[in-house]
Amino acid sequence: MNHSRSNACSPREPGLPPYQVVLSETDWGSLETPFGNGEDLPEVLTRLLTPDPKVQVNALSELGEMVGHQNTIYEATAPAAMYVASILTHPAATTPRPYRNVPIRAALLSWLASTVYDASDEIVGRTEQCSPGFLAPGTIVSSFRDLRPMLYRAVSPFLRDSHEDVREAAVVAALILAEHPALAGHRDHLAVNARAILDTSGDEPNRRVARRALEAWGHDAPDSEPLLEESWAWGPHSDGPSYLEPPF
Repeated sequence: MNHSRSNACSPREPGLPPYQVVLSETDWGSLETPFGNGEDLPEVLTRLLTPDPKVQVNALSELGEMVGHQNTIYEATAPAAMYVASILTHPAATTPRPYRNVPIRAALLSWLASTVYDASDEIVGRTEQCSPGFLAPGTIVSSFRDLRPMLYRAVSPFLRDSHEDVREAAVVAALILAEHPALAGHRDHLAVNARAILDTSGDEPNRRVARRALEAWGHDAPDSEPLLEESWAWGPHSDGPSYLEPPF
């Protein structure tokens, strides 16, 4: 994993830039991906806004490999995540998934949740034990984690979405993002959402996120359930909630 300084858009900007700005002002060709540089990413990101849900789903799957291969944060991951967060309110995000009445927005939120989990306290804590300095200021992962308040502002409007799948995906993403100290004031409110997931969701990875958040924030949680520690992942990396699985 490369720990060099990221050339992505500044993680300390006060607001999330419009997706058009992220697309046009990012030097994609200079950013590292697992397969070289990110010069092909603009075309993939643009396909997320097409009216054809099959094209959207395939583009999101490609994006997961191009900026999150093997659950790793690359230089191109940050601007890609900013772009996805910026299009959550785009009309294209309301396109129903093929063969199911689920807006593409749920898949976009799930992708964001999966990606930010790869830079979560749990994951980076393990890595820091083996690689001291992994989170030093200016490293790729540290810079990506600085984006969390900005990404949270994009995700939070969907915490009360009318569609259950969108709402749950937003809550899971928000719970992970709220690990950032600047978002500590939102945790009591999010604890209510976390309990709702434990009460109603049958998705084990999402339940695990909810339980861990409650425990980390000092809230009471139901008795722990047996879970396989190393088996947890979802989104384009593992397709856990089946947002990206065929049939398309």
